[in-house]
Amino acid sequence: MSLINTEIKPFKATAYHNGKFVEVSDATVKGKWSVFFFYPADFTFVCPTELGDLADRYAEFQKAGVEIYGVSTDTHFTHKAWHDTSDTIKKIRYPLVGDPTHVLARNFEVLIEAVGLADRGTFVVDPQGRIQIVEITAGGVGRDAAELLRKVKAAQYVASHPGEVCPAKWKEGDKTLAPSLDLVGKI
Repeated sequence: MSLINTEIKPFKATAYHNGKFVEVSDATVKGKWSVFFFYPADFTFVCPTELGDLADRYAEFQKAGVEIYGVSTDTHFTHKAWHDTSDTIKKIRYPLVGDPTHVLARNFEVLIEAVGLADRGTFVVDPQGRIQIVEITAGGVGRDAAELLRKVKAAQYVASHPGEVCPAKWKEGDKTLAPSLDLVGKI
């Protein structure tokens, strides 16, 4: 079964955010667009490149009204230690959520049970708490924050413009499509 258009399941977790430990829950994310960005583990290799890329574009996500939640099965204490020791991770201004009990990884169906780590999963959640985008990549394949931002903006556009869809490579300001009988076979 696909997670698309399903509501996120209830959860409570602790995150390291801007020098503090804060609680994050399903109630926290409702009311605005959110990205849950799962990665396998702190102190690894591909993960900091992805998280650093998101940190570099965080202001653009914020301008679009989107909060990012970096999530791994590490604890919030480990997130703080990584933040304190890595120049790349020090740039992060979004919450790093600890999921040592694997509740979030199971809720989003990205837990690799055999090793207790999360797959590289990206989930875009709308203000109603419904999952609009799901992307899972292999452990050795890093993701691109610019492409994620493009997809988020497309999802936001479609949500606010019923009857329109965004074609491949759509960017903010580009033309959209209005599916109709007249378009059948003409694209």
